[in-house]
Amino acid sequence: MIFLAIYVAIFAAAFFIVTKSIQGARAKDYTSLKTVTFGDESAVRPNRAAGIISIFTIFLMWGIFTGSSWLPGFLHAPGPFEGTTSFTYTAEAEGGNRDDATVTILVHPREEQAEDPVVEPGDGFAKNDTATVAQWRTVLVNVDRNDEITKKDGANIIEINGQKIAPGGSVKIDGGVVNLSDKGTPNFEPEKGWQMESLYLPAPEEVWTRTIKVASEGFRGTSLGGHLGYSLFRVIIGFLCGAVVGIPLGYAMGLSDWFRGWFDPIVEFMRPVPPLALIPLVIIWAGIGETGKIILLFLAALWIMAIAARSGVSGVKISKVHAAYSLGASKWQIMRHVIIPNSLPEIFTGARVAMGVCWGTVVAAELVAAEQGAGMMIMTASKFQNTDIVIMGIILIGVIGFGIDMLMRWAERILVPWKGKG
Repeated sequence: MIFLAIYVAIFAAAFFIVTKSIQGARAKDYTSLKTVTFGDESAVRPNRAAGIISIFTIFLMWGIFTGSSWLPGFLHAPGPFEGTTSFTYTAEAEGGNRDDATVTILVHPREEQAEDPVVEPGDGFAKNDTATVAQWRTVLVNVDRNDEITKKDGANIIEINGQKIAPGGSVKIDGGVVNLSDKGTPNFEPEKGWQMESLYLPAPEEVWTRTIKVASEGFRGTSLGGHLGYSLFRVIIGFLCGAVVGIPLGYAMGLSDWFRGWFDPIVEFMRPVPPLALIPLVIIWAGIGETGKIILLFLAALWIMAIAARSGVSGVKISKVHAAYSLGASKWQIMRHVIIPNSLPEIFTGARVAMGVCWGTVVAAELVAAEQGAGMMIMTASKFQNTDIVIMGIILIGVIGFGIDMLMRWAERILVPWKGKG
């Protein structure tokens, strides 16, 4: 909730500053005042400033909640407690005899080792204790290990820092919380703060350092470029196979009642089935080699491309077809000059969606007996809790996927300049 609140606050502030202050100072001509015309994408263009601020905000939030060294300290979210704290417990023996003892606890960074503090045991039957615990962890303090009268002898902890406590209860102290277990043993939990543990979300500089290391040394015998290249090759081959089969199938469904009736139930049945659900079946059919991975990606793209082509054909205005017939055009000429050009925008949109689905599927496809690939790299790293490699792989997959989408948008502008212009 805190993360979301900060993100919304940055969004609102950036929106006000950019749209009200900067753009408001520009001359307002007719073009700047025109509203969105539905069906005409030329009326809306992405705000570049908003895009840059959005990316910057994500990395800023990442650094804030991981205590990144790339940010000044005052921008860091409150981190986990580190240092020495203590609490005093009161033990009561049979017969009502009571005694106090102090437990000194050292909380240290998770990646470092530490020794228990040295304290004097003190007088009385309850002796002073020490313990160490890593940040984000908990420690069970065995106070019986040096007490003269223990739980076996009938002694029980009844107070923590003067506050009465029973098994299952909690008392907040400086730097954390002391929970009394059901068996009456204190369990200290240090304050975690707002920052994420590096095991779950490493700081940006840790991911960058690991990226440089993997790029120079490789990962499990294959270079970083090799892993990404294998994934890209599989995605492109699977997508192209899906497009080669799906586009003609979509055209046939859009132009023929028979083809529409025959294939529509199959396409509509397979369309909502996630590609990941097909992995067991593909393994049975094609094994765990490259063929199975390509088939899975082919199936991920096939139905999307078929539906896109069918939608593109069905969306052609009948008035254009009648106009072409009135000018003496043949069926092939109508197909060449009317149907195909007017369906290309839908096909390009479907291609972008299919490529995104293929990128999302290739990671799962490479989880099965793959020796190279971004998915294999991510899965192997997750087994050894190398979260920095996992995040590195996710970022690189996203960057490549975004680059492919930008390339397809550029190709669409070049090849289909009439999109959105009626």
